Parts: sequence; structure tokens; C-alpha cells
Amino acid sequence: MPDAKPSGHPDGRRSRPAVRGPVPWWLPVPAVLGGLFVVVPVLAMVGRVQWVSFVALVTSPASLTALGLSLGTATAATGIAFVLGYPLAVLFARSRSRWTGVARAVVLLPLVLPPVVGGLALLAAFGRLGVVGAFLDEHGLRIAFTTAAVVIAQTFVAMPFLVSSIEGALRVEGDRYERVAATLGAGPTRTFLTVTTPRVLPGITAGLVLCFARALGEFGATLTFAGSLQGVTRTLPLEVYLQREIDPDIAVALALVLVVVAVLVIGLASVRTRGAAL
Repeated sequence: MPDAKPSGHPDGRRSRPAVRGPVPWWLPVPAVLGGLFVVVPVLAMVGRVQWVSFVALVTSPASLTALGLSLGTATAATGIAFVLGYPLAVLFARSRSRWTGVARAVVLLPLVLPPVVGGLALLAAFGRLGVVGAFLDEHGLRIAFTTAAVVIAQTFVAMPFLVSSIEGALRVEGDRYERVAATLGAGPTRTFLTVTTPRVLPGITAGLVLCFARALGEFGATLTFAGSLQGVTRTLPLEVYLQREIDPDIAVALALVLVVVAVLVIGLASVRTRGAAL
């Protein structure tokens, strides 16, 4: 009877423990400072929360309406960004055209634009007197200062995060498996759905999380393009801004809700991404 192969590797070779690269002794110092730079302001905000009245503050009708609107519009914006942004990411990663860099710069422009400028651009395009908005208004469709405007504003500012994340994952993975699938007779669509997409699922998940979190926290473009109408366009960030001038305790409590939701989303996505990578 032949000897059993050692476990831990498909071909019987004993797997070796992962070897970590050397880390300079001084590197933890700026790393800790960087972590504190983020953590300290959040903890300071937590310390200002009036915990005795916290539940009453965050469950007021206006707060719950704003939270529900934010979650709904952010989810819709993430879905739209995925439908439009995933193909863009694939084309950017696979195209060898010299114009790809120009197209990428245009698509990723909202990453560096001030949000208010993005809102003004959306008004110029989809407002009543805008390039597209005037045509839609003639046919009875008004976008500016509606819930649809919130979704458009969130998609505009959040989609570049999804595109850049997925494009990076595609570039790391390369296209060798797609070329092998093509030589075996698989068509482009089948290769895209059964080879490309499963291999970059961690990148897709990370992109969706970043997109959702950015859409959930969107403020400037939404305020400029959609306004602040309670129950229609007033998302939770807008409610926080409004309450900051009226009741700072409510503003801090609602801001903490946003932080908790963002942490939960990012934490859940991190667990799923690590599980997919194992």
C-alpha cells in the first residue's frame, strides 16, 4: 500500500507557513499616529453623546425618516453604480487604447471635485434649464429637488470608488484565465460571467462597500442638486447639518448613528472579503 501523501497541499507537498516580510522598527510609530488621528475624533464625538436621551433623539420621526431615506437612496445608488461602473472597470483594466487614461480621468473626476461643484454640474445637466433636464421637463419629468436627484447625486460621487476598486482587482488578477477560457471555446459573455466575475468577487465586494458608504455620507452634491425637503431629499447627513444649528445633542447622536452604520457595513464586508480570499 503506497504511503499516504502529506496533507496541506493538493499535490501532496507539505504546505509551508507563510513568511512575513521584514518590517522596519520605526514603522509602527507613524502607523499608530495615523490610527489615533482617525480614532481620537470619533471617540471624542462618542464622549459628547447624551446617552440618557440617546434613544429618544435618534428615534424621533424626523430622524427615522432621514435614516430610512438615506439607506434607501444609498442602496439604489450602489445598485446603479454597479450596473454602470463594473463594465467601466473591466474596460479600463483590459483596454490598451491610448484614450483609456483620458476616459478614466473623466470617470474618476468626482473623487477630487468638491461636492458642491459636483452638485452644480448635476444642476447644469439635469436641472430644469439643464442640457438633459430641459428635455425631460418638456415631457413632464422633473429630476432636480426630488428623491431621484438624491440617488443621482449619490451615484455621481460614489461610483468612482467602485470603479477604481474593481479595476485594481482586475489588474492584479490579470487576464490569463480569460485567455485560456477563450482557447477552450468559451464566448466573451460566458467568460465574463463564469471566469472574470468570480475571480474578482473580493474586489467587487470592497467596491460595493466603499460605494455604499460614500453614498450614505454624501452631503454637498445632494444639498446643491436635491435640496433639503423633509421626507423627500433630506438624508441623514443633511439632518445632522440642520440639527447642528438647532440642537447639537441631536446632531451628535445622529452622527454617531452614521458612524455605527458605516462601521457595521465595512466590518461585515471585511469578514466576507477575508473569507473569500482564504
